[in-house]
Formats: sequence, C-alpha cells, structure tokens
Amino acid sequence: MNVEFIEALSQLEKEKGISKEVLIEAIEAALISGYKRNFHSAQNVRVDIDRDSGRVRVFARKTVVEEVLDPRLEISLDAAEEINPSHELDDIVEIEVTPADFGRIAAQTAKQVVTQRIREAERSIIYEEFVDREEDIVTGIVQRSDNRHYYIDLGRVEALLPHTETMPGERFKHNDRVKAFITRVEKSTKGPQVFVSRTHPGLLKRLFELEVPEIYDGIVEIRSVAREAGYRSKIAVASQEEQVDPVGACVGHRGMRVQTVVNELRGEKIDIVRYSDEPVEFVSNSLSPSKVISVEIEEEEKVARVVVPDHQLSLAIGKEGQNARLAAKLTGWKIDIKNESEVDEKSDPLSGDSDDKTVKEE
Repeated sequence: MNVEFIEALSQLEKEKGISKEVLIEAIEAALISGYKRNFHSAQNVRVDIDRDSGRVRVFARKTVVEEVLDPRLEISLDAAEEINPSHELDDIVEIEVTPADFGRIAAQTAKQVVTQRIREAERSIIYEEFVDREEDIVTGIVQRSDNRHYYIDLGRVEALLPHTETMPGERFKHNDRVKAFITRVEKSTKGPQVFVSRTHPGLLKRLFELEVPEIYDGIVEIRSVAREAGYRSKIAVASQEEQVDPVGACVGHRGMRVQTVVNELRGEKIDIVRYSDEPVEFVSNSLSPSKVISVEIEEEEKVARVVVPDHQLSLAIGKEGQNARLAAKLTGWKIDIKNESEVDEKSDPLSGDSDDKTVKEE
C-alpha cells in the first residue's frame, strides 16, 4: 500500500461517512489473519499501517521470560536486553517480521476489507433511513412476485409486500406503481428488509395526511381509525380551530379529497365522522350514515345502548354487522343497537334480551 491508498481512504471518509481510522484498524486486524494463514505462523503478531505513507509492517510480539519454552511466543531476557537494555521480565517485545512479498497480500486484503465495510456502511445508512420511516407511506414499483410476496423497488432498497397484506382481489403486475405503509424494518445478513402493507389502518391515515393540508398542518387531527381493508373504513376527526370543520376539510370540495383516497384504495368506502370527548356524541356519530335517536352509556361495562329509527336499523348494523363493528372499533365501546319499535314494546326500553344486536370492539 502507498500514499495514494491512504488518500483514497480519506476520500471515502468524506463521501461515505466511513471513518478512515476505523477502516485502517479493520485492515490491520484482517492482515493479522492473512499473515498467519499465508505464512503458517502461530506467532502473536501486530500489523501496523503508517497513517501517512501507507507502509505496512508486521511485528512478532514475544513475552520476556527467564527460560524460553516456545520461541514463537517467548524471548529470553538476554535477547530482549540486546534489543533494548530497559526490557524486564514479562515485558512484551516487538520484533519486525514483515515478509518480503507481504505488500501483495496487504493490497488484496485491504481491498476486500474496504469493499465489505463500504457495503456494511451503505446497508447501515439505508437501514437508518427506513427505520426512521416506519409507519410512513412509500411509493414503489413492483419488480416481481412469488407465492408469498410482491417485491417493491423503493430505489435504494427492495420492500416486501406479503400477499396477506394486500386488499381482497388486489393483484399487481410488473412495473405497477404501488403506495404502501411501512410496518417494520429489520436488519438481515443481506441488508435491511422493509415490510409494507396495503391493509394497515395507518395507510388510510397517511393518505389523508397527504390529501388534506389541514391534517398535515395540525389543524385537523385524526383521532382514531377503524378499517376493514377493501370494504369499508371509518375515521374520527377533530379540529383544533373552531372555524374549521374537520369533516368538511377531509371530504374536500365536491368530495375531491376523500375520493382521491377512495380511488387509491380501489373503491373502499370511507365514513368520516366528528370525534367527541363525550361518549354519547361520539358513539352516535360513529354509526354514520345511520341516524340515532338516543344513546345510553354504561361506564363500568363499557357498553353503549343505542336506539335507532325502525327504517334505519339495517343501515346502523350494516351488511353482516360491518357498520356497527367498525363503530365499535372506532370508539372502543361495545355497541348494543335496538330499533324504536322494539324499545316501545318493552316496559324497560333499555333491558337486554336474546335479540339484542350487540357489537364488541375487536
């Protein structure tokens, strides 16, 4: 190695952010193994690389003893004093043993170490970049697929989109552009692995943040999300400013904002409801688009007993209980729904029976 090599390490430090000193120390450690392997040496050795000239030297390290039992590891006191009169027993003496053709081995080893360290550094940089983007939305290009995953090119890394994390009936082809939600980032021997999802509720939240400036600016806040991917979702929104209607902000002029999100989610229906700290109001809002006559809260059991107009019962419950189920997820309350006629027929309008339509938060 030479001065040019040292200068190249300095350039790498600037471009890749890899410490020159760390690289040199790694090369020195690798050269120790290379020396022992190529010269069949069992000596304790130290490799030194001059930080200015790049000169490489190998030193055998021997312990000063009275009687030498293993000359590869030990040196007599007399021999040590010939090197330096100040040496004493148990000192470590270093003797240069640099082979004549060690420069070639050093150059090959240095290249391998530097290449490996650059690869490790780049992987680490990519990992740090994407681990900071967990729970964020990314756009990539579908490269290929197998029985388990779609492989999405994100530029510097390839993300894995499991088939189980795609929406019902959703299929992608090569070169399709895909928006997805980063669920986790892991380190592996092949570099960082990024896992993404199309079904995670976070995708819905992030899409609204992209489409609604008021959410991005913090004026409107998404307080909770309930989603059955590909079918229907509900989001509860609140405004930090009285003059801003949170629902209207998310819907947009002529429904343009919400429609953009619906289109990205392949027609998934989205209910946007106003959040409230008052459980009665929040539960009532959550059952939209159904109208609600009354809500009675049982705090201890975390149950909301809801009465709706007769003609709104099926709407409140939804197809296969979907609307009520999403409302329960959104609010965190078990919801017991009855129609008006059923309540009127009973002396105690809020007593339960075998026909109660109760939906628990899942």
